[in-house]
Amino acid sequence: MSDLLSGGMRSSGRGVPHPLADRLRPDSLSEVVGQRNVLGADAPLGVMLSSGSLGSIVFWGPPGVGKTTIARLLAKETDMHFVQISAIFTGVQELRKIFKEAELRCRNGQGTLLFVDEIHRFNRAQQDGFLPYMENGTILLVGATTENPSFELNAALLSRAQVLVLERLGLSELELLAQRVERQLEISLPLDGTAREALLAMADGDGRALLNLIEQILAWDVKELLDTGSLSNRLMRKAHNYDKSGDEHFNLISALHKSVRGSDADAALYWLARMLVGGEDPRYLARRITRMSVEDIGLADPQAQAICLQAWQTYERLGSPEGELALAQAVVYLALSPKSNSTYVAYRNAVKEAERTGSRPPPKHILNAPTRLMREHGYSRGYEYDHDSEDGFSGQNYFPDGIARPVLYVPVERGFERELKKRLDFFLKLRRRKRV
Repeated sequence: MSDLLSGGMRSSGRGVPHPLADRLRPDSLSEVVGQRNVLGADAPLGVMLSSGSLGSIVFWGPPGVGKTTIARLLAKETDMHFVQISAIFTGVQELRKIFKEAELRCRNGQGTLLFVDEIHRFNRAQQDGFLPYMENGTILLVGATTENPSFELNAALLSRAQVLVLERLGLSELELLAQRVERQLEISLPLDGTAREALLAMADGDGRALLNLIEQILAWDVKELLDTGSLSNRLMRKAHNYDKSGDEHFNLISALHKSVRGSDADAALYWLARMLVGGEDPRYLARRITRMSVEDIGLADPQAQAICLQAWQTYERLGSPEGELALAQAVVYLALSPKSNSTYVAYRNAVKEAERTGSRPPPKHILNAPTRLMREHGYSRGYEYDHDSEDGFSGQNYFPDGIARPVLYVPVERGFERELKKRLDFFLKLRRRKRV
C-alpha cells in the first residue's frame, strides 16, 4: 500500500520528481478525501484523537483508499515517530531492530507509530511477536490489510487493536481528487464531460489508480479535449480487485448465490460476470451453481439440477469464452425457478435425528433374512410386500423401534413440490387408515 493524496509538491532531491500520488499527499487528516465513517468528528479516529486516547488499529480495505496516508498523518497529529514496514519484505532480525529503537525512543519520551503494510502476510508466531511491545506501550501498531482480519489475524492481536473499515472511493470522491490535482497543478484535464466520467470509472474506487491515470494523461501532447473513445484507446482500465482465494472471492460468490435465491436474474448475471471478468475459474462457478440448484430450488423444479449439470458439461466441451454462456443460462434459469429449501432443511433435520437416536437398528420386519439363524431371530417376519397391498402401500413402520415417527420433509406450495405435497398428503391419509 502507499499514500494516496497530498498537499504539496515534492521531489526526490535528485531532479527526478516523485509520482503524482506522492507529490499530492495530504498534509493533514482534514485533507483526506473520503473515509468520513472513520475520520469524522464522531467517528472512531475522530473520537480517539479528540480524547487523546489513540490506540492500536488495523485498517481493513481495498487498495488505494488511504491506509498508508492516514497512518502517516496519525503519527504527525500525535507527534509520534513514524516507522513503515511491509510484512512481505520484513524479517525477524529487522523487527527486533525496530523494537529496540522504539524502546530507546520510549525511554527518551517519544512514542513510535509502527505502520505494518500487508500485516496479514505475517504468520501467527510473527504476529504474536508484536504483543508485548503493544502492551507495554513501546509501539502503537497500525496495520493495513486487504483481507478479512477475522480470518487472517490472531485473536490475541485483534483483541488489542480496533479494526476500522476503509471503503472504496465513490465517484464524487474521485472527482474531488481530480479537482485537487487541477487546482494544485493549475491545469485542466483535457477531457470532455463523458470522458471525465469514464476516467473516474476506470479507477474503480482506487484513488492511487486515478492519480496514476491522470499522470499518464498529463504526459500526452493533447491539442483538443478527448472524448470517451479517444481516452479508452489511450488508457487501460484498472484491473479489477479480485483475489480468487481471498475475501473478495467469498464476497462475490455470496452475492451471486443470494441473488439467485432472491430470484433476481439481472443481479445474478452481474455477479457471475464480475467473477468471470476477475479471473475466477468457471469450473468453480459451475460447481457452486449446481449446489444452488439442490440447495435453493430442489424439488420445486427437479429439472434445475439437470440444467446446471448440462451447463457444466457444455463448458467443459466448449471452453472459454463460449462455454461461459452456458453458465449464464443456468444462472438465469435458477434465478427464475420456484424456490424451495425443504429438502435441504429435511436433510439437516434427518442428520440431527440420526445423531440423537444413535445406533438403533432398523425394525426386524424390514431386514433381509438370507440364513435360517436370522429367520429364527425374527428377521423379515411380518414384512408386507407393498406391491401386494391395496394402493401399493403397506403403511408399515420403517423407523427404528421405540422412537416417535418424526416429520422431516415438509414441501412448499411452489413449483413441482405442490404435486409432491399432494402425494405426501395421500400417503399420510392411507397410513392413518391402515392404523385404524
